[in-house]
Formats: sequence, structure tokens, C-alpha cells
Amino acid sequence: MKLKYIVTLCFVGLCTWNVSAQKIRIMTGIEVLKEQHFKILEGKRVGLITNPTGVDNNLKSTIDILHEAKNVNLVALFGPEHGVRGDVHAGDKVDNSNDPSTGLPVFSLYGKTRKATPEMLKGIDVLVYDIQDIGCRSFTYISTMGLAMEAAAENNIEFVVLDRPNPVNGLKVEGNFTEDGYISFVSQFKIPYVYGLTCGELAQMLNGEKMLGKACKLEVVKMKKWKRKMDYTQTGLQWVPASPHIPHASSAAFYAVSGIVGELGYLSIGVGYTIPFEMFAAEWIKADEFAARMNNLNLPGVKFRPMHLNPFYAVGQGKNLQGVQVHITDYKKVALSEIQFYVMQELAALYPDKAVFKCADEKRFDMFDKVSGSNQIRLRFAKNNKFEDIKEYWHKDVASFKQLSKKYYLYK
Repeated sequence: MKLKYIVTLCFVGLCTWNVSAQKIRIMTGIEVLKEQHFKILEGKRVGLITNPTGVDNNLKSTIDILHEAKNVNLVALFGPEHGVRGDVHAGDKVDNSNDPSTGLPVFSLYGKTRKATPEMLKGIDVLVYDIQDIGCRSFTYISTMGLAMEAAAENNIEFVVLDRPNPVNGLKVEGNFTEDGYISFVSQFKIPYVYGLTCGELAQMLNGEKMLGKACKLEVVKMKKWKRKMDYTQTGLQWVPASPHIPHASSAAFYAVSGIVGELGYLSIGVGYTIPFEMFAAEWIKADEFAARMNNLNLPGVKFRPMHLNPFYAVGQGKNLQGVQVHITDYKKVALSEIQFYVMQELAALYPDKAVFKCADEKRFDMFDKVSGSNQIRLRFAKNNKFEDIKEYWHKDVASFKQLSKKYYLYK
């Protein structure tokens, strides 16, 4: 009994220590809005675009916060991919419904309608956007935000962004701009693949650079104490899964590591296993030689560990796969998006008959191009299977975007 009591005390003490170690260092937009007693929403009929990531520092839903606020008239909810309550699988359409908790109508912005219609917006004075993004162009929430801003402008409705951290940080910028002909819901705007802005900053840029059909009347509720150099762990905030396959804050960075090649269905990137976006594997890979080859590149800030797995679902389900897990050892130095291109390069060198654009399904090339923002990444890489052939093109817009985006910085 004494031993059990001591162990229990130690466990409780450890849990308490972990909670205190998670000291929250910033205030998100919803926290600042609460501090301001919701004044900017007073006397207005409010529509809220959100999902499970829209929470305050105590993990209370923004839906419930606005619904309960005495001076806020919340009249409708709008759901992005995965839905307002996060109960829809990736890619599945989101239906219009009623929220069971509040009884409010829920309009889908992911399905047949991705841009709010005048009928949806009837009786609304202001749209509020509160969703945690992951800092990558192909993640569809920023597409939803931009189209909602357009709809707000067209219907003479105000638009408010409750700002949140960019979990990758506000410094990393990688990838070329989306080009004409490749604008899609997974690359809605002419920005880099990793764009280094918060949603509020991006919204200001979309307005200011005329990236929308019509600029809206925009207000950003800024965070307090967030710094550009912060990754999500440094905020002290708890992470709410941004989607079923972004379960941890680190998943946001790994999405940029493997998300492009993942569109080809050619490799398992961990979706369907326990480490989504953190690995590369296939039946025909030999783990040890592949890991050695990747580590011999001496890529800054990253190591590759050989691994064996049997995915539960998706690519490679029920099969014995081999490959590598990606371990980021120096976040400041690592070039996230480059890793997948080096993987493609080394696999082609090791297994020439498995060169990606030789054996991947051509039907999936279109999505690869859309996520890449251009067909040039695929066409140039396919010639020699060398990253060097696309490196300059991949980074050609980074410097100019960094210079342009500084105009819209809300944080140092």
C-alpha cells in the first residue's frame, strides 16, 4: 500500500509539473476579443467560420464563447473541410446542418459550395474567422478564408480574423508561387508553398495586393506576445488537431516535408500509420541502404532512421513496408519542403525502375502539379530525377515574397 501511495504521488507530481511547464505565453485573437468584451461585434449579427481548433486558451470553443456572450448575436456557423465539429474525413463533402449544441444553422464551405452564397449570408453583418492554420499553401483553410473574404466584400459584410500563430513560425518561406492555370482549392493564391505569415497577416496581404476579386472591410484581432521566431511549442498553447492527420503541432512542419510527393500515392508518408507525414516507405525499399543514402547527403538539420512498418490503412495497408522516419534535429536550419525532393532523387538512384514519374499513376500528376503550384516542378525533375534541376525554380519567388510580405507583418 505504501509503495502504491508513493507511486501515485510521484505520478500526480509529474502530471502537475507537466501542466506548469506548459505555461501559456501568448494570447490568441479570441482571448483578445474576450478581453475587449466583444466590442467590435456589438449590435451586429455574426456568422462564425470555425472548426475544433477555434478555442480559447482554456480550450473552450469559440462557438460557445460567442453563443454565450450577452452582447454578441451569433446567428450562423460556417464549416471548412472536416466540418465545424471536425467529424468529416479529409476530402469528404461537408453538408449543411444544424449544430446540435447551439441549434444554429451550419453552412458548408467544403462541398458543392466553397464560397458562401448571398442566401447563406442573408441577415449577417459580420463574418468572423477563427481557425488554426498550419502555414502551408495546400492546406485548404486559407482557401476557405480567402473565398469568404470575397463573399463578404460582394455582400457588403465586414470580415474579422481572430489571429492565431503560424505553427511553422513566421520566418520560414519555401516554394514557388502558384502559377496561372494551377490555381485551385489546394493552391488558391499566388504565394509560396510555405508562406511564413499568420492568417491575419495573410488576410491583409490578400486585400492589400488585390489577390481577391474584391477587397473586403477587414479587421484583424491581433495576438499578444507572439513572435515570428516562435514555433508552436514556444507559445505554451495546447494543440488541437487541425485535421485527423495533423494530430500534433509538429505535424504542421512535417506536412511540408512530405505532402507534395504524398499526392502521388507512390509512397507511404505515414498517413494510415502512427506518424503522418513523418516518413517515406514502400515494399520495394530496403530501409538500411535508403537511410544511409539519405544521411550521406548531410542535409542541414535532419537525420533519417531506417524503419519497418505495416500501415493500418491508406497506402500500403496490410503490407510490410520499409523506409525512413524523418527526424528534425535543427529546426532553424532544415529546409522542410526540400526533403521530399531529395527522397525522390535518392530512390530513383537506388531503384531506377521505381523513379517516381515512371511508376506513379499519371492520373495523380494533376494534383501533384496543383499542390506544387506549377507543372514545371514535375517536368523538370522527371528529366534526370535530380533536385538540383528544380532547386532554383522552387525557390525563385522566396526573396521577393519575403520583401513584399514585410508590409503586412503584425508581429516582430
